Amino acid sequence: MVSIDVKNAYVDFPIFDAKTRSLKKRVLGKVGGKIGTGSRTPIIEALHDITLSMREGDRIGLVGHNGAGKSTLLRLLAGIYEPTRGSSRIQGKIAPVFDMGVGMDPEISGIENIIVRGLFLGMTRKQMEARVDEIADFTELGDYLQMPLRTYSTGMRVRLALGVVTSIDPEILLLDEGIGAVDAAFMAKARTRMVDLANRAGILVFASHSDDLLFELCDSGIWMDEGHVKQEGSLREILTRYKGRDPFETLPPDVLERIGAAPVLPNGSEDT
Repeated sequence: MVSIDVKNAYVDFPIFDAKTRSLKKRVLGKVGGKIGTGSRTPIIEALHDITLSMREGDRIGLVGHNGAGKSTLLRLLAGIYEPTRGSSRIQGKIAPVFDMGVGMDPEISGIENIIVRGLFLGMTRKQMEARVDEIADFTELGDYLQMPLRTYSTGMRVRLALGVVTSIDPEILLLDEGIGAVDAAFMAKARTRMVDLANRAGILVFASHSDDLLFELCDSGIWMDEGHVKQEGSLREILTRYKGRDPFETLPPDVLERIGAAPVLPNGSEDT
């Protein structure tokens, strides 16, 4: 059974060099949380008293400002960070997708990188070899797939990475939004594959600032603030509390149609 159980978990980062005290704001902005004051050694409390329970079928969106702890929480769930206190128990094969370029080698070809990136995400060589042609068709990179990755533009690298990421079959998918640098037509095709990927996952946890993509992939939400869970609930409720407005008021009509939501009328009621 695929599951995630986190109980009273903390993630602390001690700063041992006193000279780094002047850097604490810069570091804090990257990992979230707050500066602990109970020790002579500065402690960044990146995550504070996190308790979560997730089961197969859960589609959870993480929201919060930059530095709120979303990425740190994903890394805790992936096992990259161990809790300083508390516990984190994960059952299921994890596919962490935090950086589209991680696991790719600039000195080998695009075709070879398809295999390497797939292995990094937990697939077998045989599984990736069976997906090469389909991924190649999706990327539309043609003969460039025989060239070293270092010859690719940023957009071409993103195409290759998206092709691999959206071809895997994860039990637990941990996704940090990092899609960009590609043209609008390709992005539309990529979003379709992202939705299919999310549907194949047993559990999805997705950190994003994009309301429409969150609604396409998730149905519940967690609001992170200063390294702790401020609120959990339905995605619409969480985004309304976090942003101070109903997100349905600004979602494009095509997105509302895809998620089966009624548009919001000017007086705040829904059109039924």
